[in-house]
Amino acid sequence: MTTSAGGVRPLEDGIRTDLRGQLDYAGYLDLERVLSAQHPLSEPEHHDELLFIIQHQTTELWLKLMLHELRAARAQLDADDLLRALKSVARVKHILRTIIEQWSVLATLTPSEYAEFRGGLGSSSGFQSYQYRAVEFILGNKNAATLAVFRADPAAHDMLHGLLAEPTVYDAFLRLLARRGLAVPREILDRDVREPWVEHPELIPVLADIYRDPSSAWDVYEACEDLVDLEDAFQLWRFRHLRTVQRTIGFKPGTGGSSGVGFLRRALDLTFFPELISVRTEVGA
Repeated sequence: MTTSAGGVRPLEDGIRTDLRGQLDYAGYLDLERVLSAQHPLSEPEHHDELLFIIQHQTTELWLKLMLHELRAARAQLDADDLLRALKSVARVKHILRTIIEQWSVLATLTPSEYAEFRGGLGSSSGFQSYQYRAVEFILGNKNAATLAVFRADPAAHDMLHGLLAEPTVYDAFLRLLARRGLAVPREILDRDVREPWVEHPELIPVLADIYRDPSSAWDVYEACEDLVDLEDAFQLWRFRHLRTVQRTIGFKPGTGGSSGVGFLRRALDLTFFPELISVRTEVGA
């Protein structure tokens, strides 16, 4: 048995040290490309630009995983596998918690520090994140006008154009409810999925029945609450985004041409599952 001495932990005998010709950690993760993908443009290079780049690159990686999980959740709902769908939704909620807290790192960037390299961003803006737009689309906030932003990127444009014509996670959930025998109105099931979701008051009585008798379909009741959790987490992410931008640039216009904080504030009025909020007024009334 080996023992540590002087604060040094000896290597165990089984640890591989000769990795020539073997798949190693850096190779599996393609770290050479990942860690060389940060290219500050400020001259001379500003110390804090690396923070700004890494913040947004890591967010894009999390958005990739969110979209992966939301696509899976939709497919699982289509297959009537509600419990597996909820596992994917739960993972998305945890991702959102991570990127909500991540804003606190960017918030260490002061207005003076950001001003020293902001000009190098040109017209680039988070509004141009096609993965963020894809997540919004699959959750129901569809806006065909935003596709114009991606005309110069055919792959991104095609992906978003495809998602625009596909059902949302909420569409898939409501279709599952209909297959379970709940009286989801036919006009909702047959709606034009290219349109953004708007509240359908005629759906509220269907959801109210679920909430009045949770034991009759506990998994469906739990799914409703999980979707509300998902929406709450997304709204918190939007709010932290707004507050971080306001803290860093005040009320300046955004680099992509938006009004900045005002534009972000209006996003807080958007909702993915409005009936799941409205139904609470009916329960117990």
